[in-house]
Amino acid sequence: MKLLRIYFRVLALLGREGRLAWALAVANLALASAMFVEPILFGRIVDTLANAHPRVSQIAWRDLMLLVGAWVSFGIFIIVCSTLVALHADRLAHRQYQVVRTMFFEHVLQLPLSYYTGSHSGRLVKVMITGTNTLWALWLSFFREHFASIISLIVLLPLTLFINWRYGLLLILLCTVFGVVIALVVRKVEQLQSTVEGHYTEEVLRAQIPVLSWWAVTTVITRTSTTLTMLSILVLGVWFYLRGQTSVGEIVMFMSFATLLIGKLDQAVHFANEIVMDAPRLAEFFDVLDTEPAVRDRADAMDPGHMRGLVEFKDVSFSYDGKRPAVADLSFTALPGETVALVGATGAGKSTALALLHRAFDPQSGTVSIDGMDIRALTLAGVRRNIGVVFQEALLFNRSLAENLRVGKPDATEEELRAACERAQILDVIERLPQGFDTNAGERGRLFSGGERQRLSIARALLKDPPILILDEATSALDALTETRIQAALTEVMKGRTTFVIAHRLATVRNADRILVFESGRIVESGPFDELIEVGGHFAELARSQFMVAGPIKNRQQRAAGQPAET
Repeated sequence: MKLLRIYFRVLALLGREGRLAWALAVANLALASAMFVEPILFGRIVDTLANAHPRVSQIAWRDLMLLVGAWVSFGIFIIVCSTLVALHADRLAHRQYQVVRTMFFEHVLQLPLSYYTGSHSGRLVKVMITGTNTLWALWLSFFREHFASIISLIVLLPLTLFINWRYGLLLILLCTVFGVVIALVVRKVEQLQSTVEGHYTEEVLRAQIPVLSWWAVTTVITRTSTTLTMLSILVLGVWFYLRGQTSVGEIVMFMSFATLLIGKLDQAVHFANEIVMDAPRLAEFFDVLDTEPAVRDRADAMDPGHMRGLVEFKDVSFSYDGKRPAVADLSFTALPGETVALVGATGAGKSTALALLHRAFDPQSGTVSIDGMDIRALTLAGVRRNIGVVFQEALLFNRSLAENLRVGKPDATEEELRAACERAQILDVIERLPQGFDTNAGERGRLFSGGERQRLSIARALLKDPPILILDEATSALDALTETRIQAALTEVMKGRTTFVIAHRLATVRNADRILVFESGRIVESGPFDELIEVGGHFAELARSQFMVAGPIKNRQQRAAGQPAET
């Protein structure tokens, strides 16, 4: 059954909490057994009292006290065990809730870009929140109620046959009928509920009402079953008693069994209700989780630790659609501490090349290596820990400045925060704030200007202290005055790091050690700024279009060919 498969998968997500889960399972078994023994002891007490003479003998009194003591002991055990199970089930559910939410978020970050063309980010956040909240509730209810109910019904119910086979058969028959009827109702509700998820606004209520009506039927069935079961045992018990085939204690015992088992069946109905109502949300959650990520760790992937920053591309090619290459046959080397600029028209392949470096994708051919190691043989976390990225649009979360800065280094001290912000030329702004580093940045950092957000992003990169830095159009959207401050901060952050700069404004890459000129996914020119200008090729044309070359490039080309320049 689809619902049970989903539920088993919910339990499989407990992962490393498996040991505690097994302990809770054993505790639930003990709890169900104690609940089963309680009615037996109570029935024996009633029989002892019924058979005792007006003057209770010392032996009968001792037996009675032993039975009462055992009954009280089992009652205390049930209270203590239930409390411990509830406490540890709650802790397990909360801990694993955080683990699965983190796992889901990291999984989503690894999905291919093609996945996001048909999936809105808001929907993915909704799926994550509703899915993990549902998992938490199911884990909690399973260990608090469901498992004990399942044990009671599947294992302990047949044991009633050994106590009194007549009553036992009656209980099994009534519970079976009840279970079949409820299963039919659940199947009907499951079909109806799946249609509810596809409706919006007022249509939801119209589609949901039939589902609610069927659940109302289950409530009636449950109460009817309780009444019929109790009445059947009472009537049958009186008839057996008159024939000398049972005792008053057995009648009381099996009425207690009936109350217990019907209660467990009632819990089973609520369990079925939960699963049916939650199944569409869980199915959506698992659908996202089952989507294959574009990049994942190999089984033998190793953590590289802190790296030097020697980056090499060897014959690297990659295509998004398998038809037109985004980059083709890229080969270049960036030495530790070197600054390499990537320039070219939009869509030329600059961002794709650096996306391959921090493993947003893996190349379809060729290799990208850091310090001589193919990055596909390294863990994703290990590679990305060694790479810092400053984007054109600084991303800040709706959290305190300290939490935003510690994204790349969670254990950073306040002294380290201050040092990084000072180097990024943002410390003076933070110190003027009443709450300092505890100030909330607001949604997407809206409480700060564009230049301030960018400097905070640079401070975050400084705090992470990666050997490799990627600056993706980090200053293109800023005014001239702000850009001057940002450039000073970037100069500071680039010191001693292998830095890749993506830029359209060529003035920002004049001091790069080497410039790679991209066109149609290939590197068409490579060299320092002045050398590329002198060559008079594609880069020189770009420079001329941005008024960075004093004379016509054509004259330089003519002089290089030994021809007289035009006047």
